[in-house]
Amino acid sequence: MVEEDRNAGFTGNLRALPPWGFPGVTPCDACGAAGGWAGLQYPCVDLSDLQERKALENPGRQVNFEEFSRLRELVRPFAPDWARLEPGADFGPPTGTGSGTFGDLFMQNPWSLYIRREALERLQDAGIQGLSGCPLNVRFLGKNPPALLAMQLELHGRLHIDRVPPGDRPACPTCGMLRHELPHPLILDVQSMPVPLDLFRIYDLPTFIVATERMVDSVKQFSLRGIRFSELATRQGSSVSVT
Repeated sequence: MVEEDRNAGFTGNLRALPPWGFPGVTPCDACGAAGGWAGLQYPCVDLSDLQERKALENPGRQVNFEEFSRLRELVRPFAPDWARLEPGADFGPPTGTGSGTFGDLFMQNPWSLYIRREALERLQDAGIQGLSGCPLNVRFLGKNPPALLAMQLELHGRLHIDRVPPGDRPACPTCGMLRHELPHPLILDVQSMPVPLDLFRIYDLPTFIVATERMVDSVKQFSLRGIRFSELATRQGSSVSVT
């Protein structure tokens, strides 16, 4: 999994927010689930042509599930086919100010990944798949501002949950919220892994970003700084491995 390298010595900080986002939802009448998701970030989705975009400019509020469903259908034509459109999802490039020094890759928080344009191009030239980003709408303080891109990562891969196949996980019939405890430690179901993507978010838990060994090797080969990698267990059938 991808994590911030806190020992790299960089001081970068973004005081920036996306221009649009889904509100959270009030407690579901059927299951009681409420709030919103973190990690569903679509910085390359432009909603400036959406007539009702102002309804998405105050994502901190909460609405009932019926109103959220209406907003979701308005946004759907603008979003990628693979996107999870859940309460709390963000849209558009982060907007605001930035300061400090930034590595080749940068994480403002555990689920927000940014990359310098030149690093993105080097990885793409090396054949790394799944890299997509867009420029920030950020004014950097100081000289030589970095050409940072906000990464828009696809959602793939399901968590392995004992005795519960991915297609049979119980979901609320009203709001669709999955009802199961997350495994500890996290184990990724090998059969659900995307091919040939080398960087993606876990579908069940989008705050976690996963890199393949090929991505890890390329980052090390090019001496790209700012992130580190930790191992994630995978399972296929009764066997368990670590990648």
